[in-house]
Amino acid sequence: MNIEVNSHNLKFLECFASGTRVKIIELLNHKPMNIKELAEALSLSSAIVTKHIQKLEEASIITTESVPSTRGRQKICHLSLDSATLQFRAKEQTDQNRYAVTIPIGQYSSYEIKPTCGLASDTKMIGMIDDPRYFSDPERVKACHLWFGSGYIEYRIPNYLVGKQSARSISVSLEICSEAPHYNENWPSDLSFYINDVCLGVWTCPGDFGALRGVYTPAWWDLGTQHGLLKQITVDAEGSYIDGIRMSDRTIKDLLISYGEDIRFRISAPETAAHSGGLSMFGKQFGNYDQDIRVYVSY
Repeated sequence: MNIEVNSHNLKFLECFASGTRVKIIELLNHKPMNIKELAEALSLSSAIVTKHIQKLEEASIITTESVPSTRGRQKICHLSLDSATLQFRAKEQTDQNRYAVTIPIGQYSSYEIKPTCGLASDTKMIGMIDDPRYFSDPERVKACHLWFGSGYIEYRIPNYLVGKQSARSISVSLEICSEAPHYNENWPSDLSFYINDVCLGVWTCPGDFGALRGVYTPAWWDLGTQHGLLKQITVDAEGSYIDGIRMSDRTIKDLLISYGEDIRFRISAPETAAHSGGLSMFGKQFGNYDQDIRVYVSY
């Protein structure tokens, strides 16, 4: 996530002006906690902690859920933001013209994968586990979670540019992690990102996360992997970035985005990579972020 340092984002920036809120973030980094547990850990009243939680939730740094307890209901707090990059220099205003599309993770256009693999909707498994044939099942479009041991998956992004319009930047946001048997928090995987067959760079995911239950992961899911990391891949006139960190010198011009042709976005987990740890993806109603693949094209 990129955060511009400006008055628009004061709610986010003000969260770090309080030592108490920073301590709350530190505590939630280890495990989800309820208001009472946080109050006891901080030696504060529940009322004061609740006010701090409201500010962190408004900034989308944490999420909360109300669950049954022995005395009514309790509010469980989860850390929902994995990373943020502060942007001190504002982007040029010419990037204000843009369109956005959301692509369900099951709406891929092509794939080539090897087990372990599988797909799940928010209510059930789709087909059989470790059988790549089910990645062609018509029900795949309902997938909220998918995974494979090696290979690639590709999506077609609609190209709505007309006339003399040309893309200035493209940004893709999605929740992903590695893929290990059951799960393994220390399971690095080298993931490569492509647009129109141009390699934007490689990012090494640190693991396959299952120690803490995903905020939106359905109650019936018990196969290990629970959530991923929210990553943002951006290509502009200066280069290619992941969460604001430069991956390569590939620019928007290198992608040869042409009028009338879809934009192809591919994620690859090569079997020959130094860290061949597979890929897991999460969409709405699964993982820690209630979203599918979000794409923004500026022109």
